[in-house]
Amino acid sequence: MSIVAMSAMRLASSKDLTKFNHHIPIQSFHFQPSNSLSIRTTGAPRHPSSLKHNDRGYFPVPLAFSGDGGEGVGNGNSSGGSSGGGGSGGDGNEKGVVMVLVEGGRSLDNIPADLAAAVRSGRIPESVIKRYLELETSPFLRWLLQFGGFKERLLADDLFLAKVGIECGVGMFTKTAAEYEKRKENFSKELEIVFADVVMSVIADFMLVYLPAPTVSLRPPISVTAGRIAKFFYNCPDNAFQTALGGTSYSLLQRLGAIARNGTKLFAVGTASSLVLFCSHMLLLLLEVAGTVVTNALINAKKAVQKSSEDELDNIPVLSTSVGYGVYMAVSSNLRYQLLAGVVEQRLLEPLLHQHKLMLSAACFIVRTGNTYLGSLLWVDYARLVGLQKAHEVE
Repeated sequence: MSIVAMSAMRLASSKDLTKFNHHIPIQSFHFQPSNSLSIRTTGAPRHPSSLKHNDRGYFPVPLAFSGDGGEGVGNGNSSGGSSGGGGSGGDGNEKGVVMVLVEGGRSLDNIPADLAAAVRSGRIPESVIKRYLELETSPFLRWLLQFGGFKERLLADDLFLAKVGIECGVGMFTKTAAEYEKRKENFSKELEIVFADVVMSVIADFMLVYLPAPTVSLRPPISVTAGRIAKFFYNCPDNAFQTALGGTSYSLLQRLGAIARNGTKLFAVGTASSLVLFCSHMLLLLLEVAGTVVTNALINAKKAVQKSSEDELDNIPVLSTSVGYGVYMAVSSNLRYQLLAGVVEQRLLEPLLHQHKLMLSAACFIVRTGNTYLGSLLWVDYARLVGLQKAHEVE
């Protein structure tokens, strides 16, 4: 008698179903409760020996499994059961990220929700999680990571704050030097106006670094009711030339959209900062001469803000200059800073010097200082070209 027949006879004579696994001469299987095969019938319970198939129920069929497919049902997280359905395309990437988190004593449950969602969707590589864990070691950076815009930029570039400091520091120095050169002996008497000029310059410099900076997109999904234009710009990168992380890609049209979107923002920044600068001049001077008659206040204000003569002051086109400066930032500054951040720094300098942060910071300082100087030259040429400033004729 065959071994299989003997096993069946023993099973028929026993009411202990657990012996079935011990007497079948095939590989024993361990089924987890959540995904084991079950016998489903619609009739009355049958004796264990009654294993024949009928049209009202099903008999168990021994199947061969490879690997542990316990996690493969529903989420596709395991190697053996990745075809269990519902698994995302970034399962392999998610495993690597989870391993990095475990090494750092963390898990997907105790990191920010937007970051965890990006990991589960396969949009975040291991390098970004490593950078996040490194940034969290600093109390100041941990506080800064609470803000979405800073988090996206710091995760894309750990030298982002250094570049902000470089840009604002260079801008503050060059603007102060220009104010001193322009005012000469009146510099100390007009410190309030100089301070307003420098502050507005620093704000503009900050926005020129912040807006075109490459990012790691952690934004929540856009509403299904959003318009086509909103959906288009939602899918555009923040920098037209930035590298795309795994699981994401940008078309040429989307990269052009990034230039248009940042150009619109920088136009608003340039126009508003120029208008605020003129208004702040008048406000500071009016406060300085408070207590005097209105006529004297206006006269003093006109004398203080003149560049070279009263005739030149009368011809300052405040509104057109503000709009012209906004156009300059939207076109020249926008393109220069996007190329600087997305091509020169991210694609050229960082791959070469990523192991030498000090040298990388020095290189960024050099190219950003040169870019600031170039921008000053281009602004003068642009202002003269559109008639915002007039060149003095050499006698």
